[in-house]
Parts: sequence; structure tokens; C-alpha cells
Amino acid sequence: MSEFVTKKILSSSPEETLRIGKELGRGLEPGMVVLLSGELGSGKTVFTKGLAQGLGIADPDLITSPSFIIMNIYPARVPIYHIDLYRIDDLRGLENTGLEEYLGGDGIAVVEWGEKLPRSYLPESRIEIVFEMTGAEERSIRISGPEEIILNLAQTRKKSCHCEE
Repeated sequence: MSEFVTKKILSSSPEETLRIGKELGRGLEPGMVVLLSGELGSGKTVFTKGLAQGLGIADPDLITSPSFIIMNIYPARVPIYHIDLYRIDDLRGLENTGLEEYLGGDGIAVVEWGEKLPRSYLPESRIEIVFEMTGAEERSIRISGPEEIILNLAQTRKKSCHCEE
């Protein structure tokens, strides 16, 4: 696994947050875990819809936050395991979910409220994303992960928005 690097991206709208997710999704491979952190309404589920588009999901409108059921599974070029830990308060609640079998497996695990996941559960092949609300629709998105994935995302962003970040 390569060195971890961090890239900060500014999003000015939900549509742009969706687009950033889509660009990242295109570069993901089976076994990756994507941890999403940020307060309620910061864009985690919107980003996940874009990520699913990048992974080839047929209908991104199927993506909803699985807060009450913990996990949704979506078919795409590889399975997407969309996990939401918002309602998990302690490790005992997490241990009873069977979650470990979906982390680092045959699909892509996207974990909302990823900061609640103990480090011992995490594979090396992961991406950590922190969303910060900087305005009504503006977001600061800090993405940390393997150097080749983050640099590829940065190059794609420059091409798609014709701008420097």
C-alpha cells in the first residue's frame, strides 16, 4: 500500500459534492473502505450517491441513508455496502452487526459516521473523508487515502472543472 496523502476540495453545491463522489468512485477497487465523517446535513449521503454513480449503479436515487437498518447493499460494477453508524452508540452494538465481513471484502464499503468505527476494523486500503459545512451549500471536503487514488482524483478534478485547487 502506498503512502497516505490528503487533498482538500471545496464544493459550492450538492451537485458538485455529487460530482466529486462520482469522480472518486471511478477509481475505487474491490476491498476499499470509504469512511465518511461530518455533522448531520454535511453531504455524506449526497457524496455516496455520486460515489455509487462512479461505480456504475443503475439508479443512484436508490441510495438513501441506512440510519435505521445499519446497511444497504447496492449492485454496481462491484457491490456497494452502504453502512450508517449514526445509531451505534458503543462497541457492543457494533459487534452484533456482522459488519466486519463487509470491510475489505469483495465490494466497496462506504461507512457514514466512520469515526465510530474502531481502527482495528479497518483494512489498509481505505479512504477517510471529512465534510465540513462552510456555508448554506458550501462544503470543505478533506480526503485522505492512498497516494495514487488521491492524485488521480486531483487530476480528474483539474480536467473536469478546468481549475486549480
